[in-house]
Amino acid sequence: MLGTMNRRDLVFSVLPLGWPAWLAAKNDLAGDGRAVRLPADFGAHPSQRTEWWYLTGSLEAEGRTFGFQVTFFRSRTPVADAHPSRFAARQLVFAHAALSDVSAGRQRHDQRVARAGFGVAATTEGETGVHLRDWRLQRSGPAQASQYTAQVLSANAGFRLNLTLSATQPPLLQGVNGLSLKAPQGAASSLYYSEPQLDVRGTLTLDGRPLTVTGRAWLDHEWADSLIAPGVVGWDWIGMNLADGSALTAFQVRRADGSVLYAGGSFRPAGGSVRSFAPDELQFTPGRRWTSPASGAHYPVAWQLITPTGRFTVRPLMDAQELDSRQSTGAFYWEGLSDLLDAEGRAVGRGYLEMTGYAAALIL
Repeated sequence: MLGTMNRRDLVFSVLPLGWPAWLAAKNDLAGDGRAVRLPADFGAHPSQRTEWWYLTGSLEAEGRTFGFQVTFFRSRTPVADAHPSRFAARQLVFAHAALSDVSAGRQRHDQRVARAGFGVAATTEGETGVHLRDWRLQRSGPAQASQYTAQVLSANAGFRLNLTLSATQPPLLQGVNGLSLKAPQGAASSLYYSEPQLDVRGTLTLDGRPLTVTGRAWLDHEWADSLIAPGVVGWDWIGMNLADGSALTAFQVRRADGSVLYAGGSFRPAGGSVRSFAPDELQFTPGRRWTSPASGAHYPVAWQLITPTGRFTVRPLMDAQELDSRQSTGAFYWEGLSDLLDAEGRAVGRGYLEMTGYAAALIL
């Protein structure tokens, strides 16, 4: 039957229940080929304004729990590709790394930025391969069974990560075939896939002491020209690996007055199909707040979340997980290891909560 469908028919056939009718009818969103195509889209998209590879997870070592985040950003500048100078900064590469030491109640973090080129920083088209000096993220293997290696050395923050992350599930395409809307009528959108339930093994070196670690991780790869609609100041997002092998994504995009412009996400049971969420199917309710002594921002570090697949509580393992990225991407944001609890209060998963736009409006 698929052989008799044209491309537009195939896209329409997988539209999630509850999604607005205008999406199915709007050819420039659903029918012009805007979809994630793997393995080609593992690589960089230098024509797009903004792109990131966002790796988060939980590690265990000697009875201690750590959260980690390694993110590489690529940003296209206004400099034309035809600019005659080889020193012109056509592409910038940023990197953030953070380690939450839950037992010690301490977060360490570092950041870097450089123009692409000259062997200092680069992203690779067609395959995940990004580096910024000696920080690296590299993918290998079949599209349905990725293996990643991540390396971060932070002399400033006193930690080093050398990790191998192996897929236990196929990639998860967010939205419709990877097209993830961020505003009504497609005013902002991205192409976006996730690699949930990554098995992690490697070494965490902490203040010179190596620890053998194991854990679970999540990778997001997202790229766009217009990711933030006018009037938006930030978003709240979760990526949760559930203990039964399921994967839960949820996000909401906020205006300056705190109202929600748009929401979305997905749920995929282990071995099952993705269930994408329509904007009116999600409800985020903020709970307890924590005030940052550095930025003065008031973050709702605990949330109640209603989804079509259940009611949940998001609870941080520690409150102080704010990152100061003013020397690279220019913003404060909160990003931290959190537990996912079901309606009965039982811990059913663990992953990351990210909150932006609380200290100041996010600019991309």
